[in-house]
Amino acid sequence: MPGSSSPLIDALKAAGEPTRLRILTLLQQGELSVGELVKILDQSQPRLSHHLKTLTQGGLVQRFPEGAWVFYRLSRQQPAKSLLQAIFSELDTDNAPFHTDREALNHVRQARAESAENFFADIASRWDRLRGLHYPETEIEAAVLAAAGHGPFERVVDLGTGTGRMMILFGDRATEIEGLDLSHQMLTLARANLVESGISNAHVRHGYVEQAPFQDGSADLIIVHQVLHYLEAPEQALREAARILKSEGCLLVVDFAPHELEFLRESAGHRRLGIRNEDMADWLIEAGLEFEQTQSFEPPSALEEGLEVKLWKIRKPPIAEGVYP
Repeated sequence: MPGSSSPLIDALKAAGEPTRLRILTLLQQGELSVGELVKILDQSQPRLSHHLKTLTQGGLVQRFPEGAWVFYRLSRQQPAKSLLQAIFSELDTDNAPFHTDREALNHVRQARAESAENFFADIASRWDRLRGLHYPETEIEAAVLAAAGHGPFERVVDLGTGTGRMMILFGDRATEIEGLDLSHQMLTLARANLVESGISNAHVRHGYVEQAPFQDGSADLIIVHQVLHYLEAPEQALREAARILKSEGCLLVVDFAPHELEFLRESAGHRRLGIRNEDMADWLIEAGLEFEQTQSFEPPSALEEGLEVKLWKIRKPPIAEGVYP
């Protein structure tokens, strides 16, 4: 029909411009903010915002607001995904301007890593003190991997990703990993850690774990690692996990058992001094989830006071598609 359009035609039009092609090539290396693209391409923000709007409308990129920032990443939807693969296969990125853009990207990533390192240095002493109160982290991580199984997983969601450690842990077991966190500083740290670890199938987003921006039934594994004790209403996070999980999907929750270390409220922002088994059982019933197994990790024996860590393995029962508790 004359004058009509299609997603493929819109995508072709969006890609057919030199600056937009450079943007797409940069986003192939990972998500970037508008400000970072301004630095790399040395163009004005209004100009680049216009190009990014065109790419978004053409379905080639996705837009993710994060407070005052906006991040962009390549679309994984068809036909854009196939079109982008075809474009990249024909591009000679060893020559200008792509080679120059890549060098500028490395400078931006270095600045991001330095920012993350400075942030972590400010809180490292508190984190080290907290780590020393419980079972070795490496052994807890091994237990998390064992509980999850080898997969492979189609999609893993890490609610409250923090430094991105869980995403890195599952990097070779999943096709796609998505992390969510409310802290802009933590997201900066997570992005730097993902780049340093060479994890290309993981991305982070800004948002509340109680109102996660993920589709119903879209993940086969969800991880909630050391998050619930920060929340006013942990049951809401578990209900969101139930909504996002596929039928028979797995939820792994790691948190502290009840304790009396009151100083953690002020020094580390803990709202709850651990998670009671009785509360967890009630929350799971409310969320329509089924408890499968639990593991406990006692604190180091040399400590007079320490933190017991618990790992809950939870399953979403088989239910009709699109029906959630």
